[in-house]
Amino acid sequence: MNEVIEAMRDRRSVRAYTEEVPSDELVERVVDAGLWAASGRGRQSPIVLAVTDRALRDRLSAMNARIMGAPEGTDPFYGAPAVLVVLARKDVGTHVYDGSLVMGNMLNAAHELGLGSCWIHRAKEEFETPEGRAILEGLGIDADAYEGIGNCIVGHAAEPAPEAAPRKTDYAYHID
Repeated sequence: MNEVIEAMRDRRSVRAYTEEVPSDELVERVVDAGLWAASGRGRQSPIVLAVTDRALRDRLSAMNARIMGAPEGTDPFYGAPAVLVVLARKDVGTHVYDGSLVMGNMLNAAHELGLGSCWIHRAKEEFETPEGRAILEGLGIDADAYEGIGNCIVGHAAEPAPEAAPRKTDYAYHID
């Protein structure tokens, strides 16, 4: 089987991480893979915030937990030391799809590079809050122009990946 397809079939969402922060080189390679994702009309509307700063990572986690209504101290990022936040320009009609493709590329790249990853939702809601908007504005990003698409958490897996669930029989329909 083709190595790329095999890697996509083997990738699993990781929900337990070691405290070791992936090297800057690995994080950059994952981000780079995301930036090569297809985008509607080649507009490249998404941007990625590569967060390895522990204080900001913890702040984003706390925001995410509040949005999901979790008890204080809950870490929706499962201890992952790096968060790759994908946002995309709202004025591009395909921005959600474009950002989703960036997320998919990064999830697959992390796996291929020996890292664990998982898509964590609520980035949209995080960056609609005054606190999220202030983070963007502090980076010189126009908070009104971008919508959060997803948080790609990344790190070294603390345990082996689970086996894949069998694929549904009605997952694809072939029309000849």
